[in-house]
Amino acid sequence: MLIDLVQLRTFVAVAEEQHLTRAAERLHVSQSAASAHVRAVEESLDTQLFIRTNRSLELTRAGQLLLIKAKALLNEATLFTSFAREIHGKLEGHLVLGSTSDPTSSRIGDVIAALRHAHPLITVDLRARPSTGAQEGLKTGELDMILLLGRATNAAFTYYRLTTIPFRVAGPAAWKEKIEGASWAELAALPWICPTDSSVAYSTMLKQLFEERGLELNTVARFDNAALGRAMLEAGVGLMLMREEHVQHGLAQGVLATSPIARAEFPLFVAHVSSRLNDPLVRAFLAAVMQVWPGMALTPSQGSS
Repeated sequence: MLIDLVQLRTFVAVAEEQHLTRAAERLHVSQSAASAHVRAVEESLDTQLFIRTNRSLELTRAGQLLLIKAKALLNEATLFTSFAREIHGKLEGHLVLGSTSDPTSSRIGDVIAALRHAHPLITVDLRARPSTGAQEGLKTGELDMILLLGRATNAAFTYYRLTTIPFRVAGPAAWKEKIEGASWAELAALPWICPTDSSVAYSTMLKQLFEERGLELNTVARFDNAALGRAMLEAGVGLMLMREEHVQHGLAQGVLATSPIARAEFPLFVAHVSSRLNDPLVRAFLAAVMQVWPGMALTPSQGSS
């Protein structure tokens, strides 16, 4: 039995997530399909790839070695497809894009509209991904391009900086006096709605604002999607770090209050695997981004992995 690329991509996703259900959700397939893919790879290779524990799937030594080769093979398959497009001479195909969950800041709708106007034969699959998941998807070839709040840290990626997004600490309007007059320590002691570990940008900014001042937040709830965090804030659950445009909207509606001392900012990037720099689809998408973000600038990677 031959292993197809879909099965191989499932193996990589399960290996990275160490969990079948999370991998299935990431790939937008059923858990039974993901399980069947992994089983097919193991049967084809006559090799056990995972040790199944109560709470996770851990790679065997053989699985660890094969994971490296599987990632390389998936990348080569992407390059093969790119080469075929160049021979064909037409800009048509399908792009899978990973984006932050906030379409207003990224202007992703405008970008895709510009892409479709210039190249109506290109179709798009848009998926909301936190920065960590987006970069993993880019590595494995699940995603062709990503828009993310983050840092240019992966040497295998090419990053283009679009803008810097400002953030402020905000909370329910009923807490207006407490929030506006609070010191750093008093802010940290109030109830907080914090991001999960997958939200690297939010976590990094909160660390810079509070942990570097020796303060620990009083976290009472967590979110992995900023819209969910805002819903809890407006319901009176606690404070959160919020994008400036949402703060202004909430202030105008009278539903929130904001701290005058706690501000942060984080860069917004578009990125792709560097080996796909000459891929016609990637170039077409970057041209569309440039139309929407004329100040887009190539940013050197600061990482090594």
